[in-house]
Amino acid sequence: MPLKKNILLLTWFNFFTDFKLYAPIAIIYFAKVTGSYALGMGIFSVAMISSALFEIPTGIFSDRIGRKKTIILGAVAAVLYSVFYAIGQSFLFLAIGALFEGLSRSFYSGNNDAFLYDTLAETGEEHSYDEFLGRVSAMFQWALAVSAVLGGLLAAFSFPLLMWLSVVPQVAGFFISLKLTEPKVHSAKSGNMYVHLKAAFDNFIHNKKLRLLSVASILGYAFGEAGYQFQSAFYGTLWPIWAIGIAKTVSNIGAAISFHFSGKIIKKFGGLKILIIDNVTNRIVNIFSTAMPTVFSPALMSSTSVFYGVTTITKNSLMQKEFTNAQRATMGSLNSFAGSIVFGIFAFILGLVADKIAPSKALLTLQLFQIINLYFYWKLFKHEEKAQAKVIS
Repeated sequence: MPLKKNILLLTWFNFFTDFKLYAPIAIIYFAKVTGSYALGMGIFSVAMISSALFEIPTGIFSDRIGRKKTIILGAVAAVLYSVFYAIGQSFLFLAIGALFEGLSRSFYSGNNDAFLYDTLAETGEEHSYDEFLGRVSAMFQWALAVSAVLGGLLAAFSFPLLMWLSVVPQVAGFFISLKLTEPKVHSAKSGNMYVHLKAAFDNFIHNKKLRLLSVASILGYAFGEAGYQFQSAFYGTLWPIWAIGIAKTVSNIGAAISFHFSGKIIKKFGGLKILIIDNVTNRIVNIFSTAMPTVFSPALMSSTSVFYGVTTITKNSLMQKEFTNAQRATMGSLNSFAGSIVFGIFAFILGLVADKIAPSKALLTLQLFQIINLYFYWKLFKHEEKAQAKVIS
């Protein structure tokens, strides 16, 4: 029964974690408070860079102390960041909120996936990890979808009310975290923190497939997340603020469906093929939408989310298979560390470009950078073909 209980609780925990009413207009709110796109995106940068700085110690904490305690600490930090965002008023308060958001993200990163994996391993069901991860991760998108519509409408009425109501779901997440059951430990832990970290880092160095996966994941996350967070600024030049939430909702629903069916889709078509198809179709749609912006651009860009869930699960599942049990959360944190650093730098640069030229041109430039990932996906695909050929021979 602990298996079913943990998965049910984690599902609803994920829902409340991403039930952020301010999410669809976050960059608009941050830019309004700080006075520029650069400083507005700078709040996202502070959150991600602080997350990166906390990644390693929180990942080690998870492996050495426990998954449940780590989730609880992350939930406490989530309540604090939502409160400081609601206070707003200046860059300082937003930056303090971003620091707590970074801390919360670092507690969840690596740990929550390891929590699910270890829970499944207790009953020998770790082979179904990608399917279960897809289901529980879908709740992030359903939460964003519902909150996006409500958030867009509330933003047109009152920004302060919108931000204070966003605190409530984080409080609910905290109480859910207290009900989780700690999964059994399946491997011995290093008694020395630095030995533990070195062992995790060495696996990245000596595992070629993991290196390719990590680089693709880092760049994909940094560029993709920066673009996603900035989209609302572009949408705001084409649609009224209340309608921005609708575009985000369509995007989140597509992602939620993609997450839910990701396990079956991966088994049928193969994850690496989907990664390549996603990169090509995304670049075509987004380049067209930003190079020649029209009232239809937000809707077109939202449609690309149908690949988001399955590509996210593919990358996560492939990396979990390459991680070692003793350093599972630590290795996940190392990967997230690099992704957060790259995002933090690139998000601020994206804001600067938008201040100098225009949101549409800034997003267009970003799309060109994202073509780089196609090379790494192709290398992974060829690496898998060679590995399968060796097994057959």
